[in-house]
Parts: sequence; C-alpha cells; structure tokens
Amino acid sequence: MTWLALCDHNDRRFSLRGLGLDKRDGPQIEDSPRSLLTRGSLLFETRLSPDGRPQLLFGYKTTYPWLRSLTFQAIPGGGIAMVQVQGDAIRHAAIEHKEAGRTDVVRITYSWDSIAKWGRMTLEMPEETAVISVFVEDPNPLSLDDIRDLMLGRNGHTFSQDMVFAALSDEIEPIGPMPSLLADVPLATPRGYRAVGDLQRGDTVLTQRGDVVPVLQSVERRVPARGSYRPIRMRAPYFGLQQDIIVAPDQMLMIDGPEVEYLFSKEAVLVAARHLVNDFAARWEPCGPVISYSQLLLPRHETLLAAGTAVESLFIGRIRRDGQLLNASLLSDFERAHLPEHAQPAYQVLRWYDAIHLARSRAA
Repeated sequence: MTWLALCDHNDRRFSLRGLGLDKRDGPQIEDSPRSLLTRGSLLFETRLSPDGRPQLLFGYKTTYPWLRSLTFQAIPGGGIAMVQVQGDAIRHAAIEHKEAGRTDVVRITYSWDSIAKWGRMTLEMPEETAVISVFVEDPNPLSLDDIRDLMLGRNGHTFSQDMVFAALSDEIEPIGPMPSLLADVPLATPRGYRAVGDLQRGDTVLTQRGDVVPVLQSVERRVPARGSYRPIRMRAPYFGLQQDIIVAPDQMLMIDGPEVEYLFSKEAVLVAARHLVNDFAARWEPCGPVISYSQLLLPRHETLLAAGTAVESLFIGRIRRDGQLLNASLLSDFERAHLPEHAQPAYQVLRWYDAIHLARSRAA
C-alpha cells in the first residue's frame, strides 16, 4: 500500500514513488501520461452543508483527446454522488446521508479494481461507527494524466472550500475501525510500560481499573496526516500524563472528576482528542504527509493507561456479524469466530457539543 498523492487548501503533493514514510525505491506507476492505475483508492473528507444544497465538491474534467471526468457532488437532501465519464462509458454511485444536523464532516473512500470490474464508495463520519457503502460496477481505471489533473489542480479541476483534504493510494484502502495511537505511545502492562507498537497477540496489558487483560490482536495503518488523521500532541502534565503522547483526533480519552459528575451524572465519560485541543494541554502536531497509527483489540472495550492517562482500546462493535464490512476492514485477516463483540463503549461517549462544553468547563 502506497500513498501517491495528497492535497488540501495549502499544499499539493504527488510522487510516483510514494509520499513521506511511504517512499519506495522505484516508481509505483510508469511515468507515462497514458499509464493506468487499474487499482487504487481516493480518500477525501469534506463538510456537508446543513441546508443540503447541491454542490460540486471535488473532481476533474478534460476533453482532450476525448471526454474524461471524475466528480463527487453533494446531493439535495444530504449525501454524496460520484460520476465517472470516459468517452461513452459512464459510471455512477450515490450515498444518501440525511443526518447532517450541522455542517458535518464526512469521509468518502472510493476504491476500484478495474481488472476485477469492481468498485466501492463508502461514507463514514469521524466519531461515528456507522459505515455506508455502495458498489460500483465495472469502474474505469485512471490514467496518470487524469491523476495529475485531479490531485495537482490542473485543467478543469474542482476542490471546493468545503473540502478538507484528498489523498490517492495505489491499493484498496480499508474502512471501518481504525487505530489511533502513535506506535511509541507507552501502555501499562504487568511488566511496566511498553510501546503500543511492540505489543502483539498474547501479550497482556493493564486497564485503568487495574485488571490484566490479554491482547487479542494488534492493528496498524498508515494514513494521510490530514483531517481526522491529523496528529494531536497531548501534553504532560495535563490529563495526568507523565510524558507527551501523540494520538489521532478520534482517539477517545476517559475524563472523570466533579465536572463530569455534575454535568452528566456519570462517573466518567469518553471524549475524542479533537475536542480537547486548546493550544496548551493539547495541540495539533506538525507532521509530514503520512503517519502510522497502532491500536490493540481486547476482549472488551477497555480504558488503558497511556503514560498515566486513560485512553480507549479499539472499539469494533458487532462487526463480526457483518461479513461484508469485516472483509473490507483492517480485521479481514483475523479469524471471524475469534473476534469479540463490543456491545457498547466502556463509558458514555460525549457528542461534540457536550465534549466542547466539558472542555471549556475544565479550562475555566
């Protein structure tokens, strides 16, 4: 898996050898305008307008030497539509999303394998577990010229103000549960702290309550360091940290104390790291174009001690009951019968408005 291109409103990068940590010794595609990427994934995040108005979000269009285009559009009522045109061949897909109560950010992953005549478009939302996918029949490959038009902003290119970022990979990218700890984050074990990236199936870890639990699986993924993957530095001594740790925006931290009991009548709650960013206790971490995250799968959804603060383990819900989603996820190589079911999170997960209110109350 290699990330070849990345763009946002401040930067555009493209390399046939891969970006940053994904740099390879040689080009992954022949450097010829008509070279074809027959298999790959486009991943982007965008805001959806709360009024559900139609809007062209991302894409390109060229008429030389024949008509070619790939566009993604917000559709009336909420959702995303994709249309790909190559000459007389037209491919399209649409996903409805009617729960945009505010200007929601959604993640779209469009993957294709033109040789296998298979494609899939998926909609996910940061902090949410729901995954919506539709299949695309017989998708067309993208030429190197098309990729440069799309990712470098050439010719008839669209990248709306609502777009957060877009990235291109030469593989079918996984969807569903994702890791969210930098590999060197230390987790408490019966033998002391160990980096999460060094822990494997069969090791044991200590929960925040002091229980010893086995590691069922460890997962890792390299992703674009933008949007809901942009790293956050949680700074010691805030949150009880003994040292700084770096996490993804969707990593949940357990927060307790009198404010939690007063506001939510709960012993503790889970809050996504993105809502704790305030430029002193937590701040956005400068980073290259890609970053690798790790995480542990445990029998139950637990809170683990990471350098002294409580963070959640990987939450997978009941994904084992959904064979289609399981096969498309990072867990596809694991034995389905041996995967646990996480009926609900270890603690209540705060919605964005409650999380922001709590963060402000604690800072006051």
